Amino acid sequence: MAQEKTYATGKRKTAIARVWITPGSGKINVNKQPLEEYFGNIFFEPKVERPFSVTETTDKFDVMATVKGGGKSAQVDALVHGISKALQVLNPELRDSLKKAGLLTRDSRAKERKKYGQRGARARFQFSKR
Repeated sequence: MAQEKTYATGKRKTAIARVWITPGSGKINVNKQPLEEYFGNIFFEPKVERPFSVTETTDKFDVMATVKGGGKSAQVDALVHGISKALQVLNPELRDSLKKAGLLTRDSRAKERKKYGQRGARARFQFSKR
């Protein structure tokens, strides 16, 4: 019997996570490294485990993900988005609980572009009367 892999893509800012989920024991590998080794901060771990705790599937799936772009925080959010989408593809009945937890919605906030004649997106150059 071949192991069934489920694929999904998660995004946040400029970070993109490609996620594969297989039935297993709960191991999470990011860019061929364990989760703790890649992100190196225990703060992110509860955030990554959230889709599994919401759907009550903790330690039932192994995750293999490749993450590119953005910073570490955006990469974690992209990973969570990808895991949530993959769980939904695997079992459509989980959609309601994932949707209520806000895990299927892609966070579309990104940096606003700098405008010409200004110092930044909204900040103006200092005005001098004389």
